[in-house]
Amino acid sequence: MSTISQLKKSLPKNIVLVGEENTRPFECDGLSVYKQKPMAVVLPNEVGQVKKVLEICRKNKTPIVTRGAGTGLSGGAMPIKDSVVLGLSKLTKVISINPEELTAVVEPGVRNLAISEAAEEYDLYYAPDPSSQIACTIGGNVAENAGGVHCLKYGLTVQNIESIKILTIDGDELVFSRDDEGLGLLALMTGSEGLLGIITEITVKLTKKPEVAKLIMAGFDSVRDCANGVAEIIKNGIIPAGLEMMDEFAIQASEEFAQPGYPLGSKALLLCELDGSEESVIPDVDTVVSLLSKASSIRVSESEDERLLLWKGRKSAFPAVGRISPDYYCMDGTIPKRHLADVLEKINALSKRFNLRVANVFHAGDGNLHPLILYDAGVPGELEKAEEFGNEILKLCIEVGGSITGEHGVGVEKLDAMCFQYSDAELDVFHQIKAAFDPQTLLNPGKAVPSLHRCAELGNMHVHHGNLPHPELERF
Repeated sequence: MSTISQLKKSLPKNIVLVGEENTRPFECDGLSVYKQKPMAVVLPNEVGQVKKVLEICRKNKTPIVTRGAGTGLSGGAMPIKDSVVLGLSKLTKVISINPEELTAVVEPGVRNLAISEAAEEYDLYYAPDPSSQIACTIGGNVAENAGGVHCLKYGLTVQNIESIKILTIDGDELVFSRDDEGLGLLALMTGSEGLLGIITEITVKLTKKPEVAKLIMAGFDSVRDCANGVAEIIKNGIIPAGLEMMDEFAIQASEEFAQPGYPLGSKALLLCELDGSEESVIPDVDTVVSLLSKASSIRVSESEDERLLLWKGRKSAFPAVGRISPDYYCMDGTIPKRHLADVLEKINALSKRFNLRVANVFHAGDGNLHPLILYDAGVPGELEKAEEFGNEILKLCIEVGGSITGEHGVGVEKLDAMCFQYSDAELDVFHQIKAAFDPQTLLNPGKAVPSLHRCAELGNMHVHHGNLPHPELERF
């Protein structure tokens, strides 16, 4: 009996989707360049059904690709050929909220923003706020270690979860907690992109709403002055709740889309939010304003509505750019903050070299870049050119001591870049960890960690003392 037949026989009829029409919506995630229709899609509404899917797929050696809302931007939730997509979007229970311990227990399909909505009656919220928070699921956030505009002060997902419950490929239930001693498997699972297990329950940390929050918007006549402003704020010991930069192109696109009142004509824009008690925030606002003396314009939010509107422009940057270009390619890399100005100038030089426009939007406080490369897939060769441009940006991040990813994961998009960042020995360790959890390589195979063959094809195998590692591999 085939995998599909067994799934249909063992599960409720309405949760197993087959056929081109039914599976097409699941052929890609937010990175729509890469597509592949799965064999079937299963949408369980309780954990017992998840166990049954694992059992059937394990026995038939059928690959499983776990999916949340499909808002990821690295192809991590893209199906592979003859795979089953395990969609967790129906597991939407907020199981409990403990206002005394500042925690909430939720299922993986709960939307990021829905956690804050559920905790609002206790004057609490969930701090990580990716731009897609209205749609993205907490399970996907854990899988990708998502951040957001407020991650500078409040941390990424890994700093905001207390424990997770997973199912292994064998159907065993494991719990990883922040209180565990030893290997720190909670951190290992966070950002593992569905390669190691299926997340079925998450205990998240809730944060008390601040007494006051003020947003400072500063326009600059040069990107370098804006980057220097970031350095001055951090150097003076101030930790903003959010510290974001946008370049001229992104400013214009966001203003046209959301009309937040951004200063058109500025070469760079800085959004700096300070929150906490009124006694601490007001002096810090004055300090930041004085530190941004090279700004050509400066504005401090006077109301909550104004603060939210200014943030709306930043959070709308991606769809705003999407309105003015047939396609765009969102990159994700991280660099040391001291290199911000130099890297942005080099990205602009690459833009001229490839003759493709780029809008720079990023988390300046932690050096997490999100260049948006604009292209038209209908023009022969432009997609390939955009991908090459993106790889050059990632190589640039590595050259200055950064990383090829910040919060979007690796997926299929950055497999080649992984070969440049990590040595063959390091990649081998990654494969060993994968084998320990998933010996048959059934969970999201081909994602996040490249094969040694792939790196050999790229000519990126490392030579030590004249000896080429893995001599048994064919060199292309």
